[in-house]
Amino acid sequence: KEREKKLQIYVAARDACFTKRKDGVFDDEALQLTQQLLSSNPDFATLWNYRREILLHLETVRNQDEVQKIYEAELSFLESCLKVNPKSYGSWHHRGWVSARLPRPDWARELSLCDRCLSLDDRNFHCWDYRRMVVKMSGVPVKQELDFTDRLIGSNFSNYSSWHYRSTLLPLLHPQAPDTPSQCGNPPPSASPQTHFHRVCEEQLLKEYELVQNAFFTDPNDQSAWFYYRWLLGRAERDEMISCVYVSREEERVAVAFSRPVNAQSVGVEWQSVHPHFKNSPVWICSLPPGTISDVANEHNLTVHWTEKHSHRDCALYTGRSESWCRDTATDLELFRSELSVEKTSVLQSELQSVRQLQELEPLNKWCLLTIILLMRALDPLGYEKETLAHFQTLKDVDSMRSAYYSDLCSKFMIENTILKMEYAEVRVFSISDRKLTTLCHLDQLLLVTHINLSSNQLQQLPPQFAMLQCLEVRIGTLFFLLFFINLNSEISTLADLQPLASCPKLKRLDLRGNPITQTTNAEAELAGLLPSVTDLLL
Repeated sequence: KEREKKLQIYVAARDACFTKRKDGVFDDEALQLTQQLLSSNPDFATLWNYRREILLHLETVRNQDEVQKIYEAELSFLESCLKVNPKSYGSWHHRGWVSARLPRPDWARELSLCDRCLSLDDRNFHCWDYRRMVVKMSGVPVKQELDFTDRLIGSNFSNYSSWHYRSTLLPLLHPQAPDTPSQCGNPPPSASPQTHFHRVCEEQLLKEYELVQNAFFTDPNDQSAWFYYRWLLGRAERDEMISCVYVSREEERVAVAFSRPVNAQSVGVEWQSVHPHFKNSPVWICSLPPGTISDVANEHNLTVHWTEKHSHRDCALYTGRSESWCRDTATDLELFRSELSVEKTSVLQSELQSVRQLQELEPLNKWCLLTIILLMRALDPLGYEKETLAHFQTLKDVDSMRSAYYSDLCSKFMIENTILKMEYAEVRVFSISDRKLTTLCHLDQLLLVTHINLSSNQLQQLPPQFAMLQCLEVRIGTLFFLLFFINLNSEISTLADLQPLASCPKLKRLDLRGNPITQTTNAEAELAGLLPSVTDLLL
């Protein structure tokens, strides 16, 4: 009966609030009614909205000192609501709204509240979000916030939020100076945790390696520190640039590769994405008007301007040449590894030995195995290739539920290694057969490839990004063909799986022997319709 009585009181108060709101009544009684209801149920979003409407009305009829007292009382009321539910979306959102409108906010009090709440639950993401807002509004120094993460991590290594927050603060306090990559740069005086720079300087990175190593040696099975370590080993974001310009006299087209997917805006000429579904693509094609560059007796100089970034790239098509290009290679750009100083190499080698020692004690620890792989790739991806493959196999055995993820990650690394080998050899042949590939990536790096061999892998379909391979050729005698091998044991079974090949303009020969699609009715006729440029089809 007591419960029914409380419910009747609650429903009556709720209905009274709804009636007042419908009638446009924004008085002190409505404020008291909403407070009564929200004290017992702080997750009633409609009442928080009504309460804000009341407060906005009171701002228009009270002086500033009275408004200050009203909002201070509101903050005290909100603290009581947070005691009922520390993770109440409505309460935290309303507190942020109130703090932003307070005539004379007490940010020190708000930071203290965050400290208390995070001491009770250091993974309260509502409180973390609110703290970031307070820090932004009050201009708390970055160093103070970094020291705060030090305290939390010191008391509890298993703190995802603290590690993550630390990753956003370090590039601000210890940015890598552009001209001196081994030294720490000084952040501008106005830097706050909401401002983003690029990478952390090497000196500070070495200290972070030591900190996080202490964490995962203390508890090897706690993944929060391993995630942070993986971030430390991550590559810097590539500079936005035109990475390659390719010109074909025969096709009378220009292909441009960017360092990231872009939405090319046509100015003067028509640019097309390599695939109709890609509004943002790293590779764009421009078909020139007939006769523009077809005369082999003439030399042509082309310039591609990227107005958004105020950059350009020149490419000269010389007399008698059928094609030309200008590009930065993956080795020049250090796409798949960072150029390490002697000091950093020494530290990472030491850490690799340490993690290997941990792996001897914890041979089935997946985080340990994955970190060994990442360290090896940071140091020498080609030199450690064989060991990396062995560790991937162990990972699949000890963490079978994620074996598909490890297969894809291993495929990615193997493709990166093959691109590096191809470019060190200065050839345009990409051969990666019999590597159990389950996915294809970095296809924008294969724009100039003339021969590709993907035989004996485990590819189930070709990604639409395959259309980025615009000039695949292989010289056979005096003829030019594209020679494309598909895994004999793959699952290529429908025409849709081969649709990306329709965007390869020089495709002349296709070998599909051993694929399920060869068993379908009228396969040859349907493939001829899909790929009219193919003159040599092997089924």
